[in-house]
Amino acid sequence: MRHMACVFDAAPLRVYWELTRACDLACTHCRASANPRTDPRELGTSEIVRILDELAAGCRPHIILTGGDPLKRPDFFDIVTHTVGLGLPCLVAPSATPLLTPYVVSRLASLRVAGMSLSLDGSTPERHDALRGVAGTFARTVNIGHEIVDARIPLQINTLVTRDTIDDLPRIHRVVEQIGAERWSLFFLIKTGRGTQLRQITPEQSESVLTWALDRVRNARPVITTTEAPHYRRMALMRHAKHLDGAAEPRMRGLGMRDGNGVMFISHTGDVQPSGFLPLTAGNARREHPLRIYRESPLFQALRQTDRFAGRCGCCEFRDICGGSRARAYAATGDPLGSDPLCPYMPPAAIDHQATLRD
Repeated sequence: MRHMACVFDAAPLRVYWELTRACDLACTHCRASANPRTDPRELGTSEIVRILDELAAGCRPHIILTGGDPLKRPDFFDIVTHTVGLGLPCLVAPSATPLLTPYVVSRLASLRVAGMSLSLDGSTPERHDALRGVAGTFARTVNIGHEIVDARIPLQINTLVTRDTIDDLPRIHRVVEQIGAERWSLFFLIKTGRGTQLRQITPEQSESVLTWALDRVRNARPVITTTEAPHYRRMALMRHAKHLDGAAEPRMRGLGMRDGNGVMFISHTGDVQPSGFLPLTAGNARREHPLRIYRESPLFQALRQTDRFAGRCGCCEFRDICGGSRARAYAATGDPLGSDPLCPYMPPAAIDHQATLRD
């Protein structure tokens, strides 16, 4: 069966909105290099409301309110209330700090947010807190995770995959199961922000982790997904094509969705970028309509044209459903249209090209 990916030209399906870069944690991998101080250039409440109205008038994307820590904004609940009132699915990605209380969870449940996410990067306090930079964060994450599940808010837990966390993934998986999260997203490191100091896994290790995840797709909960590792889709489809283990055809929403194609990021100052991990600015929502930037900017348009990709990604038969991580390609090569170095797959077209060069 041939799978056709969508090109999301008209509008994004997900808008990740960095409401602030202020945060009371000091995570070693933070793409925003967040700190406790608020940036005076942050978008004001009225600006955020206007941009939300502009988005809602033209599309119905999921709005993911993130940071820094979005709870650092005094108008946080006003923003959530307005987002939900527009009929936009609203998801919240707070930091596990004392600001995230059972009362906050209860209030978000009453507002009917579509989901929440927490980060868990170690199976023990020692491992997790070392990455987060604040003692007690592991216990707070686990406890508030149970509160979120009990409040019947769909919970996603995000886990960083690096050379220092890869051996701990099976144990983290068990903690995520115990919390009762619906989804577990494996975030494959992009070396940007403070993350430039962390150690990337090898392509072979990446394939091993994704194979391990695919072996667990039959588990009811948590559903395992990936962030910045779209070659997970290629592997799932290849496994299905070989009918391994009688595998059912994989159900993957948004085939082809990636940075700039179905995904848009708005920074705390209004900069519009393909994702928070691809720090190239296509325009500013303070001065321009966000959908016009998404639809018309040369950067976003280029990211939606897979025939412009270079190297192995450009000649890969899975480029339309995968496309590689554009953020990792940029971090590694300075070219957002380059190849994703974390994927070890060698497309037949690339092998043929190499053979031709040898001849």
